[in-house]
Amino acid sequence: MDTVNDSMEVARLFQEVMHLFKHNMKKLLGDAGISAPQGMVIGLLSKNKKMKITELSSKLCLSNSTVSGIIDRLEAQEMVVRERSKEDKRVVYVSISPNFEDMHKVFHKQMEKNVEKIISQGSPEELRKISEGLDALKKLLSVQQE
Repeated sequence: MDTVNDSMEVARLFQEVMHLFKHNMKKLLGDAGISAPQGMVIGLLSKNKKMKITELSSKLCLSNSTVSGIIDRLEAQEMVVRERSKEDKRVVYVSISPNFEDMHKVFHKQMEKNVEKIISQGSPEELRKISEGLDALKKLLSVQQE
């Protein structure tokens, strides 16, 4: 019975931490005039440089039409650009616009500083425990994917 209670407590705490983290990031994104879904698209594009809408949809677990709407709004704000494939005109790639590239780098630095500020409030012992706990959770979750 203790294992069930411990598992539920870990799940509850993880959910609370994720909620607080999302709230913090949502505020930071909001201050920059970007919605959370737009921020997720920008984040994926910054890592992958150029992606098809179907790839973005798959990674975000959202429909193509939803992602297309997000891209429409980002394109209107000149944050992303669409580019048709030269080989297959049906295929459309999306990437961060050159105009937004510098602003994105500044924003990314702000996010890093924000996370650093939060984490720096912990003692070395707390940070070690957090790291060990997250590493253990990652290993348990990885086993589930195999």
